[in-house]
Amino acid sequence: MNMRNWFSETMKTERKKAMPVLSFPSTTLMGLSVKEFIADSDTQAKGMKIIADRCDTAASVSPMDLSVEAEAFGSSIRVDAHEVPTVVGRIIETEEDSDNLIVPSVGAGRTGTYIEAMEKAVSLIADRPIFAGTIGPFSLAGRLMDMTEIMINCIEEPEMVHKTLAKVTDFLIEYTNAYKATGCHGVVIAEPAAGILSPGLALEFSSQYVKKIVDTVQSDDFAVIYHNCGNTVPLVESIKSIGAFGYHFGNAIEMTDILPLMPPDVTVFGNVEPSGQFKNGTPESVYAATTEILNKCSKYPNFVISSGCDIPPLSPWENIDAFFNAVSDFYK
Repeated sequence: MNMRNWFSETMKTERKKAMPVLSFPSTTLMGLSVKEFIADSDTQAKGMKIIADRCDTAASVSPMDLSVEAEAFGSSIRVDAHEVPTVVGRIIETEEDSDNLIVPSVGAGRTGTYIEAMEKAVSLIADRPIFAGTIGPFSLAGRLMDMTEIMINCIEEPEMVHKTLAKVTDFLIEYTNAYKATGCHGVVIAEPAAGILSPGLALEFSSQYVKKIVDTVQSDDFAVIYHNCGNTVPLVESIKSIGAFGYHFGNAIEMTDILPLMPPDVTVFGNVEPSGQFKNGTPESVYAATTEILNKCSKYPNFVISSGCDIPPLSPWENIDAFFNAVSDFYK
């Protein structure tokens, strides 16, 4: 599939399909815990297939599990029954730790499980593009170093941060190329931690490294979508420099604030609130919020409605269905 053409056709289409970051809620349809879901490639692929069959999405998106890569580097993670895994503690405290950080082989930890899941999903879902998911370099370095510490180190120990970023970027390139080899159609790079940086620091410690990944892996048949659910409006020039085919923004911003700032030839996704609406709202409130965003943003041909971030595992399916009903009704 030529993904450059797919994005172009998606933007030209008047009756657009939604593309939410929707994967973990398949656990409730399968009667599984998140812990069971993240440990098994068959289960993940089956979950993606169940959602593709149930939901009229523009593309299928794999789980946004931002603990996978940090765990492969040696971080400890906490896994609850019905919550997305989180990283616990830090493994980089000094520059010596950064120097000694060993870059894992692709396949370490659960990275192999996620690659296998993508191979299986590609064989199950044939009617739409399939996107894998990875963490962004600054967000990964922040999990290895601790987010508070990396913010301090960007000012006081920038070389230490750059050493870490160089290593994690090399790994993310190899990991993404392994996904590319499965035959999937692209990757969503989640870089939420960059949303707390100033524009200058975002360019220095995030965007230039994401751009290196994009320049290496993106091609006509493999697209990159950049995701950042932070305060991205001040960072827009830095973000645009990345050169991704698509950009996905969270509900920390108004889509109407960032859409005019983005190039008209890239696809921009967002941003119904995952927690406040999908998980804790009602079908009526989700329908209203979705319709409101569509009313405000549909005048931009490059806009595609989505969730603001990964939809939480325990989000009621009545709310998710209300989102798709709102999209369908709007484009009628």
